[in-house]
Amino acid sequence: MFDESKAKHAIDFINNLKHTKGQWRGVPFDLLPWQNKIIGDIFGTVKENGYRKYNTAYIEIPKKNGKSELAAAVALLMTCGDGEWGAEVYGCASDRQQASIVFDVAVDMVDQCPALKKRIKPVMSIKRLVYKPTNSFYQVLSAEAYTKHGLNVHAVVFDELHAQPNRDLFDVMTKGSGDARTQPLFFLITTAGTDRNSICYEQHQKATDILEGRKIDSTYYPVIYGIDDNADWGDEKNWFIANPSLNHTIDIEKVRNAHNSAKENAAEENIFRQLRLNQWVKQSIRWMQMEKWDACDDSINLEELKGRECYGGLDLSSSIDITAFVLVFPPRNDTEKYIVLPYFWIPEENMKTRVRRDHVPYDIWEKQGYIKTTEGNVVHYGFIETFIEELGEKYNIKEIAFDRWGAVQMVQNLEGMGFTVVAFGQGYKDMSPPTKELMKLTLEKKLIHSGNPVLRWMMDNIYVRNDPAGNIKPDKEKSTERIDGAVALIMALDRAIRNENRDSVYEDRGILFI
Repeated sequence: MFDESKAKHAIDFINNLKHTKGQWRGVPFDLLPWQNKIIGDIFGTVKENGYRKYNTAYIEIPKKNGKSELAAAVALLMTCGDGEWGAEVYGCASDRQQASIVFDVAVDMVDQCPALKKRIKPVMSIKRLVYKPTNSFYQVLSAEAYTKHGLNVHAVVFDELHAQPNRDLFDVMTKGSGDARTQPLFFLITTAGTDRNSICYEQHQKATDILEGRKIDSTYYPVIYGIDDNADWGDEKNWFIANPSLNHTIDIEKVRNAHNSAKENAAEENIFRQLRLNQWVKQSIRWMQMEKWDACDDSINLEELKGRECYGGLDLSSSIDITAFVLVFPPRNDTEKYIVLPYFWIPEENMKTRVRRDHVPYDIWEKQGYIKTTEGNVVHYGFIETFIEELGEKYNIKEIAFDRWGAVQMVQNLEGMGFTVVAFGQGYKDMSPPTKELMKLTLEKKLIHSGNPVLRWMMDNIYVRNDPAGNIKPDKEKSTERIDGAVALIMALDRAIRNENRDSVYEDRGILFI
C-alpha cells in the first residue's frame, strides 16, 4: 500500500536541501521526476503495519546524473528525518576517499541549511555528522570489513558498489546488521562496472531478474537506467534513455564530445558505454565476441567421445595459479564440429584466499565440478599427470602441446606414460594462426564447448597483441584476468588442425587476417 504523507515527508525533506556543485550550488534540490519517483516509492510504499516495504534499493545510473547528491540527501534523511532514535547511518564505498565524496556533499548541504546546521555537530576527524535531537549519526566507513561486526545499522548508503574489491563489506553491512531496527534501508547506488563476478553484478542481475519478472522479492526496489548491450551506442535517443538527467545536470554537448572521441579511439568506446550509457562492458579492447562464443554452447555427449582421436593443450602457468588442460576433438566429416573439453586445477589451500582477492567464484565452480583442486598451497602436478593418464585411457589423445616454460619435469613424465608431447612457442609465429582460426570457427559456429563457465570467463578476459604484419597472440600481461584455458585451447586447436588428414589448413589457404 502507498502512504502519500510519508512519501511527501521524504520528498519535502530533500527538496529543502540545496545543491553543492558548480552552477547548481545553493539552488534548492527540487527532485527531478526520476528522483522524485524513487524517493516517493521507497519511503511511501509501506506494509500493513505502516513500516516501509522496501529495505533494499538498487539504483544503477550513468555518471553525472546527480548520483552523489541524491545519495547524500538520502543519508541525511535517514539520519535526521526518519524519526529513528539513535539511528546509525553509514556511508560505504571501495575506500575511505570514495566514501568521503558523498559525505562531503552532505556536509555542504548541512552548511547551507540553517535548521540542520544548528542541530548537527560535525566530527570531521572521523568523518561523522551527529544529529543531536535524536543522538543519531552519519559515519563514513571504508572496506576493512572485519572491524564492522556488531553495528546497529539503520541505513547504509553504498556509493559506486561496482568498485568494491570483494563482497566482504557488503555482506557485513547488509546481512543481519539491521535486524534490531524496524525499517532499515540499504541504499545501493552505482554506475555499471566491468567485473561480472563482482557483488555489484550479482545485485545487477537480481535487479534485472525482478524487473523482468524472473524473480520476486517484495523488499527489493530495483532501478536501472541504461541501454541493452546490443543497442546503438551512437544513437542520441539511447543517450536520453540511459541518462534521465540529460539536458538538466548533463550538457548534451559534453556527451557528444565524449562520443566523438570514443569513435576515434577504440580504447575509449567501452569507457563511454560504461560511464555514459551504463552498459556492463569488459575491458578497453575485448577480442572475443562473447555473444558468438555463447552461441556455441551446445551440449556434449561424453559417452560418444570415448575412443575418439583428440589433441591436448597444456598450460601449467605458475604452480600457485590455474593450470589448464584442454582437449579438442576434430570433426570426422563435414557435418561435425570441433568439440572442446576443458579441465582446470587450483591449489586447495589458497582457494578461499583467491576468491576474496580476485573476487572470482572458484569455490562455486569447484562445487559445480568445473574446477578441480589439488592438495596443498601449490598445484600438485603429479595429480594432474595421473588425471591426464586416465583421460588417455578414455580418449585417443594423439598429441599434447605445451608451453615450454616450467614444464620440463611434467613433460618427461607424460612422455614416460606414452604420450606424444610437442613444445609450442608462445610467439606470433606459433600462436597467430590458431588464434585466428579459433575466432573463425566461433563466428561460423563450428565449435562446441558446452558453456563451461571457467573457459567462458577466460575467453572474455583475452586481450590480443598485434605485430606490424597483422599477426596476433593472446597477451597474458594485458588481459584483465586469467586466460590459461584459452591459451591451452589455442594450442590444442593448432595440433588438431595441423594433423587433420595430415594436411594443414594454413597451408591450403594461408593465414587468415581478422
